[in-house]
Amino acid sequence: MSVAESAEKVKAEVGKSFVGQEAVVEQVLAAVLADGHVLLEGVPGLGKTLLVRTLATALDLPFARIQFTPDLMPTDVVGTEVFDQRDVQFKVRKGPVFTGVLLADEINRTPPKTQSALLEAMEERHVTIGAERYELPFPFLVFATQNPIEFEGTYPLPEAQQDRFLMKVVLSYQPAKAEREVLRRFHEGFRAQSLERAGLHPVLDAAGLQALRAECNAVTVEDKVFDYIYGIVATTRDHNDILIGASPRAGLALLACSKAVAALRGRNFVIPDDVKELALPVLRHRVLLKPETEIEGLGVDTVLSSLLEGQTVPR
Repeated sequence: MSVAESAEKVKAEVGKSFVGQEAVVEQVLAAVLADGHVLLEGVPGLGKTLLVRTLATALDLPFARIQFTPDLMPTDVVGTEVFDQRDVQFKVRKGPVFTGVLLADEINRTPPKTQSALLEAMEERHVTIGAERYELPFPFLVFATQNPIEFEGTYPLPEAQQDRFLMKVVLSYQPAKAEREVLRRFHEGFRAQSLERAGLHPVLDAAGLQALRAECNAVTVEDKVFDYIYGIVATTRDHNDILIGASPRAGLALLACSKAVAALRGRNFVIPDDVKELALPVLRHRVLLKPETEIEGLGVDTVLSSLLEGQTVPR
């Protein structure tokens, strides 16, 4: 089964519980196929947690959720060594990070020390407990949520932490038709706490996902597309409104996501429109605006959109 056919089946399963937001679902699927983590941002009640739980079910992957709070410790995430008095030795108690899909809920409500506990796991796919290294299950995906309006009691994500997320996907309010459908389903008995009532079924597994990723990796990229990606990333570094531009890792992320989207659309080659479509979710959390730009009321998406319009699109 091709990437496009598999993606349609996953979308259909996700649609049984998560209504609307088709662009969000496609971006998240592209990140999964590119073997990357996703930062989800949106006001409460838009279904961020529901989306992740539903996706984990459709992919038949183990799911774990961590509620990030100010008193959460790194050992609460990765695990710790516990002394067993019966055997008179230390034993490892693994944390919730040992799963397939990890939901880091409200990740910016915990101090940077605990946030950084995920760095090794996200980048290396293993964690260190005591003096030993432990490999994480395959596949391993982190979905983190944060609220854009509740600043009290939050801690900004360190730049290194943000850079480990392949995409930052922003959820907005659903269209009127989709929201009315949410009301109808709730009236008929659907509850997000009981996904089994929605009739969800796995349509992929770890082996199937690995095969789809191999197909995405084989997507062809022409030199002019490489130049286009580099031009976008490099321009962020000397833009008048941007204080800190994107690193080479951003270019790698944009390339991987563009190949995944091309495969999702049934193509074995990347076109410039794929790159342009994914530029905002890939770059918006990797650049830092100048203070005067923010004072003027310009947001990062506005600046990046203007930057993209100024780029020459290859033909």
